[in-house]
Parts: sequence; structure tokens; C-alpha cells
Amino acid sequence: MNLIHTNYVNTVPFSTNRTNYHVYVPSQTLLRKKKSKHLQMRLSNSAADGSVNGTVPRRSLAALQSAKSSSALEQLDIERGVCVPFRKYSPETVRNKVLESRGAIFSLISRGVEIVWSLGLYWSALVYDFLVGRDEEVVPFRARQLRNLLCDLGPSFVKAGQVLANRPDIIREDYMNELCILQDDVPPFPNQVAFNIIEEELGQPLEAVFSKISSRTIAAASLGQVYRATLRDSGEEVAIKVQRPQIEPIIYRDLFLFRNLASLLNGISLQKLGCNAELIVDEFGEKLLEELDYTLEARNIEDFLENFKNDPTVKIPRVYKKLCGSRVLVMEWIDGIRCTDPQAVKEGGIDVNGFLTVGVSAALRQLLEFGLFHGDPHPGNIFAMRDGRIAYVDFGNVAVLSQQNKQILIDAVVHAVNEDYVEMANDFTRLGFLAPGTDVSPIIPALEAIWQNSAGKGVSDFNFRSVTGKFNQLVYNYPIRIPERFSLVIRSLLTQEGICFTLKPDFKFLEVAYPYVAKRLLTDPNPALRERLIQVLFKDGIFQWKRLENLIVLAKENVTKMSSNPALQVKEIPSLNRQGSRDWRVQRKLDLTDTIKDGARLFLIDEGIRRQLLLALTEDSKLHIQELVDVYRLVENDIDVPSVALEVARDFPTVVRDLMLSWSESILADR
Repeated sequence: MNLIHTNYVNTVPFSTNRTNYHVYVPSQTLLRKKKSKHLQMRLSNSAADGSVNGTVPRRSLAALQSAKSSSALEQLDIERGVCVPFRKYSPETVRNKVLESRGAIFSLISRGVEIVWSLGLYWSALVYDFLVGRDEEVVPFRARQLRNLLCDLGPSFVKAGQVLANRPDIIREDYMNELCILQDDVPPFPNQVAFNIIEEELGQPLEAVFSKISSRTIAAASLGQVYRATLRDSGEEVAIKVQRPQIEPIIYRDLFLFRNLASLLNGISLQKLGCNAELIVDEFGEKLLEELDYTLEARNIEDFLENFKNDPTVKIPRVYKKLCGSRVLVMEWIDGIRCTDPQAVKEGGIDVNGFLTVGVSAALRQLLEFGLFHGDPHPGNIFAMRDGRIAYVDFGNVAVLSQQNKQILIDAVVHAVNEDYVEMANDFTRLGFLAPGTDVSPIIPALEAIWQNSAGKGVSDFNFRSVTGKFNQLVYNYPIRIPERFSLVIRSLLTQEGICFTLKPDFKFLEVAYPYVAKRLLTDPNPALRERLIQVLFKDGIFQWKRLENLIVLAKENVTKMSSNPALQVKEIPSLNRQGSRDWRVQRKLDLTDTIKDGARLFLIDEGIRRQLLLALTEDSKLHIQELVDVYRLVENDIDVPSVALEVARDFPTVVRDLMLSWSESILADR
């Protein structure tokens, strides 16, 4: 039987002469049902009480023997505030996997000699350059040499180089810039090998599942390659991601060698970064093994689908879990336009400004709202849909931010707005950039210089790349370590800003980001954000009327831009779900009902806030009626007075109860 795909330039005939099929049994990880509770399972307060992954004070002898090697992972869990219920990586797992294979010792020795010899020669060249005084002038050449060396050493080193490209705490910026262009594009492995892997994972012949498949790979990388196919049952077009054969033993072997080499560098790492080199290898190994397990990527896709299910501006491909395994991933084919082709985007009738607004808002929602964000949004993984939506693919590399981390990030934004550099430096410690107990006083002047120099230029000249360049110098000169999840955040923002510049060279990232943040501060019902809003509006105990006006103007700008996107004109999104809770919705105007209601509640029950607001209205021995009128004029068309009055009336009994509780607490406190 021959299968011919009429829409593809090249096709593959399937042979029916196949025997000895392997039955694929989905793993427990794949079978575990994950809906809206996915992230809740990932997030844990275990860090608060010092217990991680169920660890208890009394340990067995085996646990004590492995305590040293697992301490780095425990430190990571505490720092992240995230509990990992299923962990692919641990030093013990890697060691056992490597040593249980046949010929393990010989393989380790030969690979170790290859790595030490290659890196030793390169290091010797650097030492020679330094001794003869030409180390600075040959940097471009040595950086290219390092990139080529990493490519020659294989996929583990390619991935390591891509990580180093975002780690200014480890290598110099000029080397980072060279590694940024490090590509993991490699020649594809034979189709027949790929098709055999697919059949092993599916447990049935290829032609039983797919009616057509491309004969050429759509993309080939160091860990796998992608085909385009059509499902036989439904006729739907799908992308098939297939892992390279025998890649897992290679990765495990290299990780084992990495960690053993890292143990020799702990002294230098502690002095330079304030942490063991083993911890850095553990971070890298954990992410790399997650990328190798396609069942985890399928779960990531489901998480993103859940997060963006009510957002008509974002397209996440559907995953076919019944057809997925640890080495094969089948997901919906995305027929979009690559963001590296500005002309094609314009010819597709896509409003570039609207698309960029959607893209920036989606990125910020991932970071600040969901705490689950795409860690590798390079141009090949982001597409512009012809209806104005943004589409993401390749979810092997994602990162999770705990609720605590998200709140600290928002705190850092508030501290930056208020120019509170002491607290900004303390935020570094709270996020894991600095070891606990580190003296932050030397960093404060450097932070102040970076922020004032960048923010002083105004929004029109502000871009993340310039700020990151200055930040990289700070990180390289001080004992600062960038945690893996935040290196992904930085790379994600820089990459997406670069895509924006490709589509619109004069694009101003903050002109889109500021309105989104302003809208969230003003309208998000999260109590933590309400508290941050108050911090933004008060500086040194003085109410910032102009700042409130700016927030309102920016928030209205965000609503206008988002509501004008063509993707929103064809879909109706309910504002309330069946349980009555508020979902993300397309707003045609700024809705401040909840903000006004919460503000009225705070005014009545919080004596400190009430005093501050009354002082704000009477500052400088005069009534600030005009400022109040100016604020009202900005929002009068966006406030439905009867609706606000009804909401306040409904909430009145609760407010009275809270007021009585507050009054009784104050009476008891006086006694």
C-alpha cells in the first residue's frame, strides 16, 4: 500500500511488511489527569516550613549517604518555593543509569578523555593568550572557537552553550553574544529510523494512524526532529516530534561527567557565584531531562491550553495524548506565518501593532499571572495567525514561578517605580540571585546607576537589551548567580523584544508593557496586587496624584489596543463561568468596579489608609479637589454608577462586619 500526500511536495510510501510490533503502554505520568489543578500540584508551601518533597528530619542510612548529592536539589526547591511531585533528574538517578549499562566504565573513560582533551586545549590557548598579552584582541576569534567546540562535542554541550548564552554570572558578555547564535540545527537522522520509533511508541503500524506523512523533516535539532502528517481517522493535520535514537544514554553519560567535573570547581564557584558548581549542573540537568521526556511536554501543552482557554488572542496547539509517548509527541499543526518574515506578515493582512500588543500581553500574562511561561520563544516557535492571534509551539522548555516569586517580581517593579534601590537589592536575595546573608550595600549604587541611566532616557529609548547589557556587567563583577528560571525569563523577554524589533524596528516594548501592568494593578482582584497598587500610589507617605492619572490613562490604552484586535471580533467570551467566578475577558472599556468597591472597603476599615487618603486630600494646607475632579473625568465614561452602587450595597453587610471586627480589635488592643 502506498500513501500519497497530495499537499506535500515529497511523500513516503509505507510498506505493510512489518512484524514484531512493540506495544506502547502510557506511563503513569501520561495517564495522570491534569486540568486546572496542574499548577496547584506544582506549587507548594513546603519551602515555608523547610520540608522539601516530603523530607523529614529522621532519615534512613541510605538517605544520609545521598544527602550531600541531593542537597543542591533541596536548595533549589526551597529557593523556588515549588514542589516537584515527579522528578526526572537526581544525581543518584544519573549515576545509576550510567553505571548499570554495559561497557559503562570504558565509555566514561573515553568520553571523559575526549572532553578533558578538547576543553584542555582550548583552556591552554586562553592561558597562552593571557601570557603574551593578547587576550583581549583575540576575544572574537576565541568566542567563535568555543561555539564550534561545543557543537563538535555533541547535543549536551550544544544545550550547555545555549544556557551559557544567558548566564552573565558565568561568562563574559562578548562570549555570551557569540553563543547566542549557537544553533542546534543538525542533519536529520534517517526517516526509517524515525518511523520505527513512532511505531514502537504507538504500538501499531504507522499507516494505521496516519494517512499521509512528509518525507522530509520540517525541522531537525539536536534532540529530535519534526514531521508533518495527517490523521487517518479525522483528516486533521498534525506535527509529529520524534526523539533522536539513543540520545538518552548520551545525555545521562555527559551529565554524570559534568557533575563530577563540577565538584572540582566548587571552590571557585562559591567565591564567584556564592553557590556550588554542582547546583548549576543540577539546574541544567533537570531542565535537559525534562526536555527529553515528551510526556512532560504534553502536560506542559495542556497547562498552556488551560491557562489560555478563554483568551481568543492566543493559539495553543491541541495535543493528542493517546498518540504521545516519552519519545514521540503528536500535536495540532499550526498554519501560521513565521515572525522572522515581516513582509509575509504584512501581506497576510495582519495588523502589526495589534499583533505585537497581543504578543507582549501574552508574555506578561505567562510571567506575572500564570507563573508558567514559554522558556524558548525563538522565532521558529512563535507564529502570527492570519486572524491576529499569536501561536506558540515547542513546549519542552518551560519554567514555573511560584506565587511567592511572582509577588517578589511585582515588588521589584514597585520598588523600581519608587526608586527604592535598597529594597530592589533585597529583592535579589529573596529571588535567589544572592546567597542569604550577603551584604547588598555594594550592589545598591550599581543598581541605582543602571536604573537611573536607563529610565532617565524615557520610555521611547528604553529597551531590555540595553538594560540587560549593563546588568550583565553587574552580575559578572559581583557574587551574583542567576537562577535557571530567571535566566529563562531574561532570554524569553529579550527574544520576544527582538521579534518585535524585526516586525517593527521602532517598536517600544514598554509602551505596551506599561499599559498591561497598569491595567492589572488597577483591576486585578488579587489582594497582593491591591497592596502593591497602594505602594505605587504613595511615595514617602505622599499620595501621587499624577501617577494615578498615568495609571488610568495607560490602562485605558491597553483596553483599547486589545479590544481592537481582529481576533476579538469573531469570538464571544463569557465574563463569568458557571461557578460565578470571573474569567479573563475581552474588555471594551476599563472596568474599575471591583477597584472602587475594594477602595471604599479599605477606606472604612483601615485606619492607616483612611488617614493617608485624608492627608492626600489636604496636603500643603489646601484641599486637592481639582486633582480628584481630574481623576473622575478620566474614568467617568468607564464607570457605571448604578452598577457600582449595586455592588457596594451587596457588599455592605460584609463591610459592616469587617468594620465592627476592626473596631473591636482596636478596643482590645488599647486594653
